[in-house]
Amino acid sequence: MPLVRIELPQGLTPIEKQALSDSIHRAMVETVNVPEQDKFQIIREHEPADLVIAEEYLGIKHHGPTAIVQIFLNEGRSTALKQALYQRIAESFPQHTPIRIADVIINLVEVKKENWSFGNGLAQYAGQ
Repeated sequence: MPLVRIELPQGLTPIEKQALSDSIHRAMVETVNVPEQDKFQIIREHEPADLVIAEEYLGIKHHGPTAIVQIFLNEGRSTALKQALYQRIAESFPQHTPIRIADVIINLVEVKKENWSFGNGLAQYAGQ
């Protein structure tokens, strides 16, 4: 169960946001084995002053519109799978928006399976 938060600059069209949503989900399905129907996302837009990004960090220069993608998912994927996921997600942005690959920041937060409830007040994954 991933929960994806997509933080975007204001001004993207509904078509651009839907394309990003779909491509991020497709990247998770194809790289880290997320089930096809397991799509939970929060997409929010921010004014420029509300996304504070270092102009340069780790040798990467950030300028122009920037996006932050935070994914909460079950722990246990290899570093190689995570790297493949980062690459796929970052590459999807310039395909669908004016956001450059260098301006896509991704954060994975790994959680234990029992920390999810999909409704009815139950921990469906507990004990698995």
